[in-house]
Amino acid sequence: MAASMLTLGRSIGRKVITGVTSRSQQIQFSLNKLRSTQAATQAILNVPETKVTTLENGLRVASEDSGISTCTVGLWIDAGSRYENQMNNGTAHFLEHMAFKGTKKRSQLDLELEIENMGAHLNAYTSREQTVYYAKAFSKDLPRAVEILADIIQNSTLGEAEIERERGVILREMQEVETNLQEVVFDYLHATAYHNTALGRTILGPSENIKSINRNDLVEYITTHYKGPRIVLAAAGGISHDELHDLAKYHFGNLLPTYEGETLPPCSFTGSEIRVQDDKMPLAHIAISVEAVGWSHPDTIPLMVANTLIGNWDRSLGGGVNLSSKLAQITCHRNLCHSFQSFNTCYTDTGLWGLYMVCEPNTVEEMMHFVQREWIRLCTSVTEGEVTRAKNLLKTNMLLQLDGSTPICEDIGRQMLCYNRRIPLPELEARIDLIDAQTIKDVCTKYIYEKSPAIAAVGPIGQLPEYNRIRSDMHWLRQ
Repeated sequence: MAASMLTLGRSIGRKVITGVTSRSQQIQFSLNKLRSTQAATQAILNVPETKVTTLENGLRVASEDSGISTCTVGLWIDAGSRYENQMNNGTAHFLEHMAFKGTKKRSQLDLELEIENMGAHLNAYTSREQTVYYAKAFSKDLPRAVEILADIIQNSTLGEAEIERERGVILREMQEVETNLQEVVFDYLHATAYHNTALGRTILGPSENIKSINRNDLVEYITTHYKGPRIVLAAAGGISHDELHDLAKYHFGNLLPTYEGETLPPCSFTGSEIRVQDDKMPLAHIAISVEAVGWSHPDTIPLMVANTLIGNWDRSLGGGVNLSSKLAQITCHRNLCHSFQSFNTCYTDTGLWGLYMVCEPNTVEEMMHFVQREWIRLCTSVTEGEVTRAKNLLKTNMLLQLDGSTPICEDIGRQMLCYNRRIPLPELEARIDLIDAQTIKDVCTKYIYEKSPAIAAVGPIGQLPEYNRIRSDMHWLRQ
């Protein structure tokens, strides 16, 4: 699906040492090199190995055994709302709702009782490029968990009565999403950034589609996309990979090995905006983004570091003026917003890099000014000290996100779909360490300087500058 992560960052080459003139210096250098090699080896040994095997039909099996008494196992499927068209948009999410409503051998009640009696948890979610079904259970119950997941995606009854019931549930969910202004703004941002393409459509789909989707639509989506080469069975916790592979072969070996559906639909970025002005709302919710890159692009990690440099801030946190984020210092000192968060959303072949902010109506213009000024500063004058702090923070955040079998399993499944392998943490840290201030300047200039952004804004946004003015502030004179 995506090129190997080996393309990320700069190549790690052999360092050429010059100026070693004395025997003592040579010995010291050799000792230091040996210690670093031993430390690197030990670091790799301390990380459980991610084992990967592939069935004859192309389904990949990936696991990490940490030896604990619980596990998370799930199916990561290369199929989401991006693979839908305007007529069936919402089908992937509808299927997620139908997954636990009964199979040919289990009624919905039987399924719920079996999961509850195991002390397990069953869940699912849909994104624009992936659909995921997973279970948390005791390690001893791994065979039952895998069998249940196999039953769900291969034998769901998709009964008419259940479809009608879930239709109402999804319509109510859509009403709830409409009250979550961050979700609304990001849907608008995708709609304007990827206008008239698959990434521009929402995951839930329009209400008229939800009212018309039928059993044939659901069956067609499954038979088209749920094929061996597009599925990863991932697991983490107390897992035997050999056992998992055997279970996969038994339960998923009959999945078709070929995919004859549509290839990944291309989605082109367009600099544009959507504004929904509502002066009755107390706060303005605004997102601004430039086009970034896909998961496997060489510039992904520098953009991750740049994203960490901008950072996040919330008024309720109490800090600000003493934080490392320059933008947090400014917004706190000038009381410019209630919160902001920088984001770097990656897809297979494109991405959105930007910032979401929540502001008082009278601070919108000034906040946008300082956001763009900070972006330009990344292109021109970011310091080595700032980049070092951001790299350390990024590495810490990545490790903290892998606390528990479920996030580890999610990381394995996602990376297998995105890179066709799981990147070892020492390799990822080495690639982050290669980034310096000049790299950040070069990459940010490439994606920010003189680019046309996508903007989505909702609420009392009368002070938000016109699009052409925002666009013109993307190419200030370089410092």
